[in-house]
Amino acid sequence: MMDRREEFREKITALRKSTGMNRKEFCEYFGIPYDTEICWENGRRTAPDYFLRLLEYYIRMEKLAEGKK
Repeated sequence: MMDRREEFREKITALRKSTGMNRKEFCEYFGIPYDTEICWENGRRTAPDYFLRLLEYYIRMEKLAEGKK
């Protein structure tokens, strides 16, 4: 079974990749510190569960996911 950090790591990476942005672009667009994003994608830190839901919603509503621009 996957632990919370691994699950968060996979979800945040998938969300970023769905936008077609690299880490720097993603961080600049969403106002996320670059070091924080690195820690998330490397599984060293997580954010609250609601953060992923909000980020996913925003990406969907702004049509940032690739193929929907």
